[in-house]
Parts: sequence; C-alpha cells; structure tokens
Amino acid sequence: MIRFTLQRLGGAVLVLLALSVLVFGLIWLAPGDPAKLACGDRCSPAQIAQVRERLGLNDAVLTRYADFVRGIVAGRDYSTGTGVLRCDAPCLGLSYRSDRQVTEVILERLPATASLALGAMVIWLAVGVGAGLLSALRRGGVTERAVTVLTLAATGVPVFILGLLLLMIVCAYLRWLPFPSYVPLSQDPEQWAWNMLLPWLTLGLFESAKYARLTRASTLETLAEDHIRTFRAYGVGERAIVGRHALRGAVPPVIALSALDVGTMFGGAVLTESLFGIPGLGKTLIDGVRVIDLPVVTGVVLVMGAAVVLANVVADLLYAAADRRVVLS
Repeated sequence: MIRFTLQRLGGAVLVLLALSVLVFGLIWLAPGDPAKLACGDRCSPAQIAQVRERLGLNDAVLTRYADFVRGIVAGRDYSTGTGVLRCDAPCLGLSYRSDRQVTEVILERLPATASLALGAMVIWLAVGVGAGLLSALRRGGVTERAVTVLTLAATGVPVFILGLLLLMIVCAYLRWLPFPSYVPLSQDPEQWAWNMLLPWLTLGLFESAKYARLTRASTLETLAEDHIRTFRAYGVGERAIVGRHALRGAVPPVIALSALDVGTMFGGAVLTESLFGIPGLGKTLIDGVRVIDLPVVTGVVLVMGAAVVLANVVADLLYAAADRRVVLS
C-alpha cells in the first residue's frame, strides 16, 4: 500500500508540473501586453515600461517560468518602484486590479466553494446511493421503473435550470425560504446553513442521478456473482447478503467517483455559484476573466487543476483501500 501511495503521489507531482507549464503558456504567452493590462488604458509608454520591469516581463520566457515556479515553492519579491514587496509562498502573483496577493484572494473565496462541494456530496451520496440500492433490490418492479425515469430526467436537466426551478418553487411560490444570500460560516452558522440549502440541493440532486445509476449497476453485478448464489444456497438471509456483500461491491466505484467529483466541483460549480451569488472560486474566475486579471485567472485555474489532480489521488487510494485487488494488480 505504501508503494502504491508513493507511485500515485509521484504521478500527481508530474501532472501538476505539466499543468503549471500549460497554464503559464496559455495565459502569459497569449496575444496582448500584460503590462498594458496591468497598468490600464490611460498609462503612458513610460509607465507601461515601468510596469513591465516590475513584473519581470522583460526577462526570457524560461526565466519568467522559473520565477513563477520558484514563487509557488519559496515565494518571490516584486519591485514597487520605491521598494520591494514580498510575496510569501505559495505565491501565485499579484492581482492587477487590487494589488493583493492572488493567494489571499483564493484563500478568501475557498471556504465558500469547499462548503458548497462538501454539502452537495452529502446529498448526492445519501440520495443517489439510497435510490440506486432500492432500485437494485426492487428489480422489475414499480420502484425500479420510477427510479429509472427520475434519474434519466435528472440527468437531462441542466444544473442552472434545476436551480432556477428550486428558486421559483421554494422561494417564490411556496415561500418556505427567502432568496439565498451567502453568509460566511464564521459569521452566523445557522444563516449560513439555511442560505446554502438550495445550492446544496441543486448540485446534490443533479449529481445524485449519476450515483443512483452507478450504485444500481454495481449492486446488480455483485448480486449476480457466483459466491452470492452460494450464500443463498446455504440459506444466508437476503438482508445479510445485501449488507455484507452486495454493498461491498458497490462501494468502491462510488467512493472513487465521489472523491473525483468533489475535486471537480472546485472548478465546475461556476454556474451554481453565479446563480446563487456564492463568492467562491468559480465566481472569482468569471470576475477575473471579465476584467482580464491574468494573475487571478492563472492562480484560480491552477488551484482548480490541483484540486482535480489531488482528488484523483485520493480516489485511487480510497478505491485501493476498499478493494485490495487494485494494489496487488
């Protein structure tokens, strides 16, 4: 297991290095002058030249990339014209619009995205796994057909349409809840939970359809194996078979997919964050693209990519812990 873990971590480091090269190349080598973007349209050529010198844009591309990676690992210094500004590791640059460290901006927005992803995960696991297991145990009946129809319908509905429907039904028509307005957890935990309920339901119900189908397929596959028929022949009860053996076969793929989806949510919840006004990483990325704040865009994309890569590692490790055959293969 230790060797398997080290192999996955080594692969993750190589992927992250390749991701840094790709993001740096796509953003910083794109057409346009980053110094002019940072300075503004009203800057004179002399001012733009000063900004180029301050940002190190006069250096060679490889030097700029080395400084970029060095800043992430050990921090770096930025010239302000009259002094030196220290950006501590992990330094992802300085925002063009606010002169704040990009790392500070990301850490400020990260809790909102993390709470959205983790809360939605609880819902999609509870609803998806429960519905999938119920469908598999009631195979051929009305319950299975109902679950199949609902999962197919949920798969075809875009997440923003589902969110709008929940807002219209719960907030406008039934008036069970006020329209969500994000409140930080540290400020008021109760209001934070109530205002996050609809975003959690939107993402959780949207993803639960996938987990219901996966759980149903994995459970049926496990119930059709030879050792299950042997247990039944020896008189083992159906409840014991399902609880001790069928679920064991369905859990590994659900665990792996759930870990991967949580990582993807750090970058894929843009629509949900925009719809409900959640100040997370997705909304930060959209705002950075709108005002062409390249350091913020670079930092957020790197963090999102790193979250997906690390989620893949966690998914592999959890899958291996649930099924030892993965380590031995």
